[in-house]
Order: sequence, then C-alpha cells, then structure tokens
Amino acid sequence: MPQIPTIPGAVVPPHSEQGRWLKSHVARLCQLEHERFPGSQPISFALQHLQQLEQRDYWVCEKSDGIRVLFFLQTDLTSNTQAVYLIDRHNDYYEVPGFWFPHHERRKEPLKDTIVDGELVVDVDPVTKNETLRFLTFDCLVVDAQNVMSRTLDKRYGRLNEWFYRPFSVMMQQLPQMATGQAFDIKVKKISFSYGVEEVFQTVIPALHHGNDGLIYTCVETQYTPGTDPNILKWKPPSENSIDFKLVLRFPPLRSHPSRPDYHAKPFFGLYVYCGQEQGQPKYEPYDELFVEDEEWEVMKSSGEQIDDRIVEVHWDSVTSHWRMMRFRDDKPHGNYRTVVENIIQSIADGVEKDALLERSAAIRNAWKARQARSQPPPQRAPDMRALSNGPSAGHPPPPDVPLRYGPLATSCWSRVSGPEMFAGMYR
Repeated sequence: MPQIPTIPGAVVPPHSEQGRWLKSHVARLCQLEHERFPGSQPISFALQHLQQLEQRDYWVCEKSDGIRVLFFLQTDLTSNTQAVYLIDRHNDYYEVPGFWFPHHERRKEPLKDTIVDGELVVDVDPVTKNETLRFLTFDCLVVDAQNVMSRTLDKRYGRLNEWFYRPFSVMMQQLPQMATGQAFDIKVKKISFSYGVEEVFQTVIPALHHGNDGLIYTCVETQYTPGTDPNILKWKPPSENSIDFKLVLRFPPLRSHPSRPDYHAKPFFGLYVYCGQEQGQPKYEPYDELFVEDEEWEVMKSSGEQIDDRIVEVHWDSVTSHWRMMRFRDDKPHGNYRTVVENIIQSIADGVEKDALLERSAAIRNAWKARQARSQPPPQRAPDMRALSNGPSAGHPPPPDVPLRYGPLATSCWSRVSGPEMFAGMYR
C-alpha cells in the first residue's frame, strides 16, 4: 500500500483559546453556522452517474492516495504576519511554520486569509527514492479574505491558480532558499474535462510519484458545499471500492474459566458501521465480519500495535466472498456513515469498470459540445438591404415610433437626399 503521510506541524489544543478562535474564524470566513470541518465529501460513482456526466459539465482529476486536509492561511493585517494551519477531517488544526504568501497584485504585501482544499501525499522519486511531502491543491473556499464558495468550479479553480498559487510559485523561483524552511511542497492538481478521462488514465496517473485511489468528478456549475456533496463523484473500479468500518475484536472464552476471554486465541473480527451521534457520543452497530488468515493474525500480534477499536479500510473479495483488510485509517475520525456504506455497496454491485467509462467518453464529449453550442449567442449577420427596402410586407415589423432625443439630424452637403444639386462644379 502507498505510504500515508503524517500531518506536519504542532497540534493546536482544540479547547484552547487559540483553538476556539481559529474554528470560529474559519466558520465566519466560510459563512457557516457551525464550526465543524467545512470540507466537502464525494459520493461513490454508480452506473446511473454515466448519464449524469452526459447531462452536465464535469471536470475530472485523479484521486491521490493521501490525507485530505484544508490549508488555512491566516493573516494579521496589523503586523503583516501570516500563520499556516492544516485542518484534518477530525477538525484538528496543525500549525505549520515557514510559509509566506504574497498578494497577487501587490507582491510586497501579504495575501489575506485564504482556505484551499487538497491532499497531502508522499512523492517518492523513482530513481533516488527520495521522499517529498507535497500538498496537492484542487479547490478553494476563501482567497484573499473573499468567500468564493458560491461560485462555480471554474471560477474557484481560476482564483486558486491566479491568486494563491502563481504568486507563490513566482516568489519561490526568485527566492529558492525559502523552501528550506517549509514543511512541504505545494502544487495545483491537473484537472481535465470529463470526456478527457483517457488522458488521465494514460498520461497523468502513470506519471504520479504517489499512490492513486481512482478518479474524482466534480460538477463545474455548482457551488462548493460542505459535507456530503452529490455533485462530486468518486470513481473506483468495482473490485477496488473500499469501506471504512470500526474494527472490534471479540475473544472466545477460556475453557477453564468461561467468564474470562482467551487472549491467546484468534478473535472474532467484527466490522461496526457508524450510525451518527447519540447524546454526544458516536454510535456504532454490528455490520459484518472481517476475514483474517491465521498468518495475518500472527503478523498483527507481532506488530505490537493496538488492533481493537480502530478505523479499518476494507474491500470486498468477490472470489472468497469476504471483507478483506487493506489498512488502518487513523486519519479518519469515524467509519463511513451507514447510508454511505449502502451507497458504496451499491456501487460495488452496480459499478462501472474502466472500459465502460472510456467507451462513454465520446457520448459525454458530444453532449458537452452540444450544450456549449446552445449556450453561445448566434453569430451576427449583416442585414439584407433588399429585404429592408421592401418594408413590413417582406416580413419585417415596422420601425418603432420613438421620439428623437437629440433633435433633427443636420443637413449634409454630402447627402444624396439633401443639399444642392451641384457642388464644386459636379452634379449629384
């Protein structure tokens, strides 16, 4: 499995004065009535979404296998100082020093409060094997203290590039020594039109230096929506679709003391589904069983890690008809909500393979171009003077009776309908 990065920086105590102020400030910037994680979440791609790609404009990009975080740049205008925070899905804040972002117009002034969306990944150089922690941005919520969540994706992506990334990139080229104090590199993720998915498969994904976890389709014409957004589609091959459960171990009783668990025996690996909050506490219900080989259990025990009560990512093995473990997801506060689990299972049963996605690209492109043609105004044509001379009887309405605003037109000596019959010795 690809390496899951560790979020850099110092954790801001969530109940501290700083932590409370940061959450309330982010809520104000995002114009939200709550202080929860403001990031959007996709839904799983299913068969019916192929038609949705034909009906509306979507952009597509590869889904990196990393940690989803929001990048929050907070600027103090009284001192022109900046602080950078990464916000994970637990809604924890990590303060990361060493960054400075210039204003997009006044390069000697700081960029004001900004929140961008992206993923932390570990890029591994294929030759040197050197690892680089990198933040890949793909959307923005606030830039230069302006909330852009209500704007369409193309406008938000433009602000992300022109106001946030380009000035920073130019500065880094001029002052490369600044990179030594930064905890990670920053790039903007390449995005393609939905019908250009073949290029993503053939060119973009093979060139990655980190793991890939499928595709993300985002509707161009909709706004940025915190929480689950049905206009963002996460595609994976059906065989690679995964679900996050809470893993609960239950050991059999000792034969000699049935009231005590036998911790030397192989336990039952229960998968529990997240059912939301109940009286302020997360509620889980039993859902299914994780299949673990005896050899795998021995490896788990020898690792010395806690196994019980952790979020685990699993996939369905259609050959053995069992849920199989992929990895622990300590970066996620809870497993998938039960309705999300049902949707993912539906996408597994009714999933779309890569070939079907590619085959539909031509129809998606034709539908996109047809919408584009309908949205453009018709080209302006020169008026037909013959038709105009024929008047209303030729099918043209009479001119409107509009009073003159500036008085009558002055008589011109060059006019063919007024002026003297002879001018400068020449007849008209």
